[in-house]
Amino acid sequence: MRVLVVEDDENLRIAITGSLRAAGFAVDPVGDLPAADEALMVNSYDCAVFDRMLPSGDSLHYIRVRRPPVPVLFLTARDTVADRIAGLEHGDDYLVKPFAVEEMEARVRRLCRRVSSGLPPVLRCGDLEVDGGRHEVRRAGVLLTVTAKEFDVLRLLVARQRTPVGRAELIKEVWDPLVDPTSNVLDVVINQLRRKLRHPPMIHTVRGFGYRIDPT
Repeated sequence: MRVLVVEDDENLRIAITGSLRAAGFAVDPVGDLPAADEALMVNSYDCAVFDRMLPSGDSLHYIRVRRPPVPVLFLTARDTVADRIAGLEHGDDYLVKPFAVEEMEARVRRLCRRVSSGLPPVLRCGDLEVDGGRHEVRRAGVLLTVTAKEFDVLRLLVARQRTPVGRAELIKEVWDPLVDPTSNVLDVVINQLRRKLRHPPMIHTVRGFGYRIDPT
């Protein structure tokens, strides 16, 4: 599994790279966003680890604009609730410094497993197309703008189309096993997806269980 590490602090970059390599990952370490951009254009990665604040800019803004087709783990000293929400909204995981390298390795491995889950690169449901390689969603040929979490929820629903997917499973697969299944984070994403997919509606609530998606 190949990982991109973007960290401007040389000592921390060396430590993260050494830890991940010792854990069996192939690692490409870079120190700024232009180098990360170049690496993402020429290589395929199973996961990318970004320091949140870099001299070349805020990596969260970069991910939001660039939308690279790879799961992203943010590393940051910013630990306010707003920062965490923004990181989870536009990335896939968020780890506050200082952190244990063992936890970082576990989170990277989890994100890499998501990529190699065995799903076809392009999933279709009626006029909806979810492209896992390009990280793109289209309905009736129109490209939709979705966040990382919206994409992951939609991809799982489409992979199980016509079959209900439980709330607990969706939260475990897309967020974190420790997130409370009664949390409203999933409901927010579902409402956003319904708005973006427009009519006719495709995502249906299965009362007391979860959600399912049906082609129209």
